[in-house]
Amino acid sequence: MAPSNIGYSFREVGQHFRRNWTTVLGAVVTIFLSLFIIGVFVLASALINNMIGSVENEVTIQAFLSDSATEDQVQAYIQKVRGWDNVESVELRTKDEALEQYQNQMSNRNASDAITALDGENPLPASLVIKLDDPQQVEATASKIIDDSDFSQICDSKDNPSADVNYGRETVEKLFSVTTYIRIAAIVLVALLTFVAFVFINNTIRLAITARRREIGIMRLVGASNSFIRGPFLLEGTLEAIIGALLAIVVLIAGVNALLPKLASSMQFLSFAISTKTMVATSAALLVLGAVIGLFGSAIAMRRYLKV
Repeated sequence: MAPSNIGYSFREVGQHFRRNWTTVLGAVVTIFLSLFIIGVFVLASALINNMIGSVENEVTIQAFLSDSATEDQVQAYIQKVRGWDNVESVELRTKDEALEQYQNQMSNRNASDAITALDGENPLPASLVIKLDDPQQVEATASKIIDDSDFSQICDSKDNPSADVNYGRETVEKLFSVTTYIRIAAIVLVALLTFVAFVFINNTIRLAITARRREIGIMRLVGASNSFIRGPFLLEGTLEAIIGALLAIVVLIAGVNALLPKLASSMQFLSFAISTKTMVATSAALLVLGAVIGLFGSAIAMRRYLKV
C-alpha cells in the first residue's frame, strides 16, 4: 500500500464501517469465533501438557539396597549416580521411611494389622529414589543402574540386580505412549482449526467484497490502479481480523480467570495452572494470526476482480 494511499484507505474503511456495519459485524464475529476456538484449543493443549508433565515428573527409579551395605558404600554410590547425565536428584529412603510410607499407602486398619504381624521387625529394604531430568529416558537409566558393578555390590538381590530396580516398566511405557498420542492430536487439531478459520474468514471477506463489486468496477473504469483499489479492502480485512482477534483474547483471558480457579478447587489432584508467558504468547499468536488471515484473505478474495 503506497504511503499516499494510506489516508484514503483509512477514510474509505471508516465510511464502509459506518454504512455497512452489519456486514462488518458479521466478519468480526466470524473471525472472533474462529480465533476464540483456536485459542481455547491452544490453551487446552497447554493445560494437557502441564498435566502430562506433572504425571511424567512422578516417574522415578527405585533401587533397593541390601541391609548389609555400609553407609560409606551407599553414600559413594549416591554421589556416583548424581554425576550421571539426566539424573536430577538421588535420595536415600531408609528402612524406617519405607515402612512409614507403606503405612500411609494402606488403610489405617490394614496397616496396623500388618505392622502387628511383623512383631517389631522391618522386612522392607532401604532404597535410592532417583528422579530424572527427562523421564522419557527412564528405561535407559534403569538399565545403566542394573549393569553397574558398584550397584551389584550394594543391591538387595546380588544374584539378580534387575529385581532391585523398579520403575513400573509397563505402566511407564503405557503412560508415554498415551501422552505422545495426546500431544500429536493437539497439534493436528490446532492446525486443522487454523485452516478452517482461514476458510471461514476468507469466505466472509469474499462476500463483503462481492457486495461492493460495482464500486470496484467503477474504480477500474476511471483508471485507478490495482494497488489503489486494493488498499482499502486489505486494510478493512486486516482491521476486522484484528478487532476479532482482540475480542477473542479478551474473552479467553476472562474465561481463564473465571473458570480455572473453580476447576483447580474442585480437582486439586490436577494442575490447572496456565503461566503468564503462555497467555502472552497465545494472545500474541492470535493477534498475528488474525492480521495475517485478514490480510491474505482479503488479497485472495480480490483476485477475482483485479488483475494481479
